[in-house]
Order: sequence, then structure tokens, then C-alpha cells
Amino acid sequence: MSTAPKRIRKQYVNSEYPLVIMRFEDGHEIKVYKGTGKEFDAYPGETIKLLAMYDPTSHDRELVDTKKSDDFPDAAE
Repeated sequence: MSTAPKRIRKQYVNSEYPLVIMRFEDGHEIKVYKGTGKEFDAYPGETIKLLAMYDPTSHDRELVDTKKSDDFPDAAE
């Protein structure tokens, strides 16, 4: 019987876009507004898409980056 991989705690800081939406492989999303950061749990090797929203009244999103969870810095303890 195999065990599920352990989640890792990472962080992301948005210093460039008005709003970044982090979309995870399982479909959930985290909003990160400009000048703020968020800590999140992810599986090792999980792909996370970073989508920028420039107009909050629109649902238009622009893919600005795709990163593996391992590429994000570890969350401060």
C-alpha cells in the first residue's frame, strides 16, 4: 500500500501585477493582490499556474507563468 505524498509549505509574493490568481492542479485557486504574499500547501512537483488579472470587473486572465511547487521559496516558520 502506498502512502500519499506529504504536502509542503511554500510562499508567493506578488510585487508586479494588480492581482495574481494561483491555480492548482486540483482546480482550487488563491488570490494574491499586489504588494501582498500568501503561504500555501502544495504537493512536491505540483504544477501551479500564475494568472494575472488587470481589470477586476472583467474575468479576463493572462497566463504569466507556470511553476512547479518546488520552485517557490519555503514558507517562513
